[in-house]
Amino acid sequence: MNTPRILIIDDDPAFVEVTKSILESKQYSVSVAHNADEGFDRLNEEIPDAIILDIMMGKGAEGFIFARKIKKNPRLAKIPILVLTSMREQTGFFIPGEPIHPKFFPVDRYIEKPIEPQVLLDEIERLIDGRSTDAANTC
Repeated sequence: MNTPRILIIDDDPAFVEVTKSILESKQYSVSVAHNADEGFDRLNEEIPDAIILDIMMGKGAEGFIFARKIKKNPRLAKIPILVLTSMREQTGFFIPGEPIHPKFFPVDRYIEKPIEPQVLLDEIERLIDGRSTDAANTC
C-alpha cells in the first residue's frame, strides 16, 4: 500500500509545522503550501489523497476561492478537503449551523481550530478511507 499523501495549505507557519509533525508521526507523506497559489503549484506536482485547508490567507478568503476552484476542476474534484480554520460562522461567509454548502463552500469537512491531534488523525483517516471507497465504487 502506498503512503497516503496530505497537502496542508495554511499561512500560519507554526500551525503548519505542528500539523505536519502530527501527520508524519502516523506515516503520512506531507507537503506544504503557504497560500493558494503555492497550493496549485503543489497540485501540479502531485495529487494528494487529502487537503487540509485554511480559509483566511493572504488578503482575504483565499481558501474559500481555492476550494471552489478545486471542486470545479475534473482532475482535482475528488480530492477530499478538510477545512481547519479559526474563522467563525458568524463572519457572514456561512449559514449558521451549515458551514459546508455544495456550491458556495464545497468541502468535505469543516472544523474550527484548535483541533486535538487524535481528532485530526481520525478526520484525515475518514477522508482517505472515503476516497478509497469512492474509487472502488467507480471501477
